[in-house]
Formats: sequence, C-alpha cells, structure tokens
Amino acid sequence: MTRTVRTRSWFLVGFAVAALLIAGVLSYFASSSPDGLDATTQRGCEVVETDGAEQLVGDCIAQNATDHHLSSSLLADYSIRGNSALTGVAGILGVVAVFVAAGLLFRVLARRRGP
Repeated sequence: MTRTVRTRSWFLVGFAVAALLIAGVLSYFASSSPDGLDATTQRGCEVVETDGAEQLVGDCIAQNATDHHLSSSLLADYSIRGNSALTGVAGILGVVAVFVAAGLLFRVLARRRGP
C-alpha cells in the first residue's frame, strides 16, 4: 500500500468519524426554534395550541402551507417516527445513507472511467 493511498484512507476514516460524531452527538444541541425561512413565513401569525394541535392565527404566508407527503415517513423532522429523543440516531442513519450512496456512485463512475 503506497503512502498516498494510506493517507487517503486515514483521511476518509477520520472524516467518517467526524461526520458520525457531529450527526450523533451535536444534533442534540441544535435549536428547535424555526430557522430564518420558517420565521419569515410565520411573520404576522401567532401559534395557538388547540386540542393538542398547533394552529396559526393571523395573517402570514405559513397559513397556506400543507404537510409534505413524506412528513409521516420514518426519518421525517430530524427524528425517528417523531421521537425527538432519537435525533442523533436519525442523524447517524442519514450519514450512513449518504456514505453508502456516495460510495456506490464513486464505484460506478470509477468503472466507467476504466483503469
């Protein structure tokens, strides 16, 4: 194994470990407040809770919003099945999915390019 390949391998391992730590640990410290886009679309409205459900009252763009068709999927809303205690696990699964997809894509592209 050449020095370049070994260095590249250690870089990829270090990158993977860093990505998994960020997704698995730091995600619990992320803000639950709306981001800039959400906050902007909610200007002019007030969130009111009725019968356990949140409702927007007032005049804002967000009143016309509907749920995405995947909003009830397994990893929706940065959690697993809506359980915010599993945010880190959802992050780790996302990182693993991205690494697998990227690995498969790189492998296909490398085969197409040839030796």
